[in-house]
Amino acid sequence: MSPAVLIVLFVILIGASVLAAPRRASVEGFFAGHIGGQAPGLWVLVLSQVTTWIFARSLMNAAILGYFYGIAGTLAYAAYYGSFLSGGFIVARLRAQGAGSVQDWLGARFGTAGTGAYNVVIALRLLSEVFANLLVVGLIAGAVIEGSATWAIVIVAVVGLAYSAWGGLSAALRTDVVQMVVFLAVFGIAFLYLVLAPGFSLGAVLTASGTAGAWNGWVLLAVAALQVFSYPAHDPVMMDRGFIADEETTRRSFLHAFWVSTLCIIGFGFFGIQAGLLGAEYQGELIGTWGTMFPVWVFALLMLSLLVSAMSTLDSALSSSARLVVEEWALAPRTLMGGRVVMVVFMVLGAALTLWGNATLFDAVAVSGTASMFLTPVLIVGLVMGRSVPKWSYLVAFGAAILGALAYFGRAWPGVAAVLPEGHKYEQLLVICVAVLIVGFAAVLAGARRA
Repeated sequence: MSPAVLIVLFVILIGASVLAAPRRASVEGFFAGHIGGQAPGLWVLVLSQVTTWIFARSLMNAAILGYFYGIAGTLAYAAYYGSFLSGGFIVARLRAQGAGSVQDWLGARFGTAGTGAYNVVIALRLLSEVFANLLVVGLIAGAVIEGSATWAIVIVAVVGLAYSAWGGLSAALRTDVVQMVVFLAVFGIAFLYLVLAPGFSLGAVLTASGTAGAWNGWVLLAVAALQVFSYPAHDPVMMDRGFIADEETTRRSFLHAFWVSTLCIIGFGFFGIQAGLLGAEYQGELIGTWGTMFPVWVFALLMLSLLVSAMSTLDSALSSSARLVVEEWALAPRTLMGGRVVMVVFMVLGAALTLWGNATLFDAVAVSGTASMFLTPVLIVGLVMGRSVPKWSYLVAFGAAILGALAYFGRAWPGVAAVLPEGHKYEQLLVICVAVLIVGFAAVLAGARRA
């Protein structure tokens, strides 16, 4: 299968996505996701949740971690998909208390300081989503056709922005269904080839220690366990989908999304583990490695599955960006034009970040996941235990999480390196996460009182 065929298949996918977008845009559909004036059904929600969470960056992370750390690395990344269980629990508690969003709950307890701190974190999260998925598009294009990365990023950014800006959240929900069906088909074929190949051994994959040893994979699994409660609460794509259907449909959608997405992530991780077992040399972000491992048609299917997941995440990230800026920050009018302007700004900024030069995909997950950890003590003590948390406790927990995120991001800076223990970056991340939780819980419990 030549690069031209891959391009044709991707163009067909884009065309199907455009056709799936609503013909008429409405303000309510743009921001609330209503399709034809009605809330989305169960499997529309499930497929939308899954396709926006097994996005291109996540698939690559699962494979890369599997290559370096074996099954431990893949399981560590898959553990983040427990966020569907913790996220569903958080949404159910929020809705039971009458909140229409995380911001509603925080604003009622901590005022503008509470929502402002939270919104800053999720704005950075959304920006990182746009950046990382465009980066994967560039990596794929560069591996398939030399020198095409920039053009591919521009084309995908423009097309993704076009249909996203037309219908907003309702367009994202509709196109997610089409894109997820395509993803499952192409990935399923590639996965069957992998497991049926003569050199594949399930036992070897499930016991693989990776090319760099399993230890840091297990360390990362501990990090994921510490972050998995707060991680979904800072993801606006997931949280936005938790408030647009009735409570029973929403509860079931989170449960189904958990097992579907977890299986997909583990399955994609197998490709990275197998590359390590075969002794393949690591090239770029594993994309070049797969090009030498598999027949051209299998490689093309893998690339197409990554492109599908990138497109599906871009439209969802843009629709959540519009809702954040328009409905939560009220920085733009609640009109179609207001939402579209916000989308343009986020897409331009995300595309500009691809020129930054940092291709370490997991770093964005680690930084945003650490920044979100201020929510763990606040939600456990305030939402679950029902105790009143003062504003100062909230801000101390927030400050500790932001400092922790900065410490991981700037771990090579002399001042930060002098404080952090020596060791692998994931060991340092584990220490940072523990410290953030200790400070956060200490502050929240010290100020908490019965509501």
